[in-house]
Amino acid sequence: MNTVPLAHYLALASALFAIGLAAVLIRRNALLIFMGVELMLNAANVTFLAFARNLNDAAGHSIAFFVIAVAAAEAAIGLAILIAVFRTRNTINVDEVDALKY
Repeated sequence: MNTVPLAHYLALASALFAIGLAAVLIRRNALLIFMGVELMLNAANVTFLAFARNLNDAAGHSIAFFVIAVAAAEAAIGLAILIAVFRTRNTINVDEVDALKY
């Protein structure tokens, strides 16, 4: 049975992380920044699961589930904050929203 080498998983994870980091650093839309953070968290999950598979250890799976839970909480809270900001200021551009209260 052919198996995918660990290096391929790590290359995929690094590409996902680079794309997510670029989205966080370049974009001004807060929703796209959240999507970049999600890509970076998924890159970490790919790395954890690849090492778990390579080492036959279940600890990587446990950490991946924890990262998924953190990502879900981040998305729920972040989207709630974005909706509240959009209702008050009619924008989610991070350059225009630089204070929590005005």
